[in-house]
Amino acid sequence: MAKKAPNELGTEKIGKLLMMYAVPAVIAMTASSLYNMVDSIFIGRGVGPLAISGLAVTFPIMNLSAAFGAMVGVGGSTLMSVKLGQKDYDVAEKVLGNVVMMNIIVGIAFAVVAIIFLDPILIFFGASENTVGYARQYMFIILLGNVVTHLYLGLNSIIRSTGHPNMAMIATIATVIVNAILDPIFIYVFKWGIAGAAIATIIAQVISLVFVVHVLSDKSEAVHFKQGIFKLKKRIIKNITAIGLSPFCMQICACMVVILINKGLKEHGGDLAIGAYGIVNRIVFLFVMIVLGITQGMQPIAGYNFGAQKYERVTQVFKYACIYATIVMTCAFIIGEFFPDAVVRLFTTDETLIRIANEGMRIVVVTYPIVGFQMVTGNFFQSLGMAKKSIFISVTRQLLFLVPLLVILPPIFGTKGVWMSMPIADCIAVVIAAVMLHRFYKSGSFKTQTSL
Repeated sequence: MAKKAPNELGTEKIGKLLMMYAVPAVIAMTASSLYNMVDSIFIGRGVGPLAISGLAVTFPIMNLSAAFGAMVGVGGSTLMSVKLGQKDYDVAEKVLGNVVMMNIIVGIAFAVVAIIFLDPILIFFGASENTVGYARQYMFIILLGNVVTHLYLGLNSIIRSTGHPNMAMIATIATVIVNAILDPIFIYVFKWGIAGAAIATIIAQVISLVFVVHVLSDKSEAVHFKQGIFKLKKRIIKNITAIGLSPFCMQICACMVVILINKGLKEHGGDLAIGAYGIVNRIVFLFVMIVLGITQGMQPIAGYNFGAQKYERVTQVFKYACIYATIVMTCAFIIGEFFPDAVVRLFTTDETLIRIANEGMRIVVVTYPIVGFQMVTGNFFQSLGMAKKSIFISVTRQLLFLVPLLVILPPIFGTKGVWMSMPIADCIAVVIAAVMLHRFYKSGSFKTQTSL
């Protein structure tokens, strides 16, 4: 039986290809964001404002877990795209097997360590006596299902890279639908509170994982499960890790940033200020995830054509991705500046919490029209396997700029200083990304002439 491979990546028109790959990815990422928002809405309205704050305290742990998941998932899917472009199907299948084993090992190891030290971790991340109970209930259940989360997200990235963005989209949408159905049942009917939201999340991911495994079990595909591919290979692990270091570093930095944000808000604004950040984070995260969906659509196209040495096509897909990302983040700016109240009220009826969230939202989104470009540029280098450049772009925004600003500004401006740190860091990071991209093209890093 002839193997099916995504050869259209090297021949089809770039605009059509990006729509073909990005639209399902965008829908999937939007669904993924809505999936988190649904939890927050039901928790905020069904449990209370302090539960929202408790949920916000868990963000650093979630980011830390996501860091390891992204390292394996993004690294594996990028390597997969390049190997498919080179038509090296044997190595591509071994990449699949190694992604599975790495996700299992990392997922279990992280969960065990985090559960053992859960309370001290939560307190360090900004939990108070009023919120630690909510945070503990939610996070304990999420950690029990951590290996499922890692496998589901990692394999979902793989099937997207193997030419099945629609399947990846269906899997993600399924998690949203199941979660949205189970959340109100577990919270309101069964009276399980915030723990009910966590249980709904894990059940939804189990169902989608089963679907993804089924897709990858089709023997007619170029890449599928079979005996002999699950043995860990040092070279493959090294390549996956090297490529995945960029999103890993980005998530680690995100973890550090959220810790500093939570601590700054707790010191200057209290538990409700942390809850306000949790709401703002969920709202802007929706738009960030849409842009990430665009970059995910770009990734297999850029990776494949780079592997096939079709460099002009690589540049084309980058241009299209930048345009779409800018449009999305400009929409976020408009909503956040002019209509924050309407979206914040979805999460809570507490007027104090609404006021704090509205103020924060207007400050956070002020630079969003230019942020999309920076996000696409970082992923662009990642798609080409240029891990160091991607890591630097990821790290500059958060570690080099945002962290110092979060240390310097809050003592001067209080809660407002916490919010102000984010757009200032974004602005500087955009300039850095632009300079790096200009130098990359000017240096002639592609073997054929391309131009922006």
